[in-house]
Amino acid sequence: MYGLIGKMLIAPGQRDSVLAILLDGTRDMPGCRSYVVATDPTHADALWITEVWDSQEAHRGSLALPAVQAAIAKARPHITGFGERFETVPVGGHGI
Repeated sequence: MYGLIGKMLIAPGQRDSVLAILLDGTRDMPGCRSYVVATDPTHADALWITEVWDSQEAHRGSLALPAVQAAIAKARPHITGFGERFETVPVGGHGI
């Protein structure tokens, strides 16, 4: 499996709209076992995205999906940058 945890920085006042865009545009991604978008309790303009995939190739392939491309295009104007990014190798757990 392949895991990814990343922090996304959002323009002030746009966090909830980007959160909705990401949740709506990332359904039905083949090979995705878990996709969690979370707010950061210490930073009002940040989101954390935690992903678990069957493989790194499945993750890369998701970026070409029309729904994912549309979500990226819609959210991009509100994204001001990225913070920490961690790749992981999930080995098990609930919901994966």
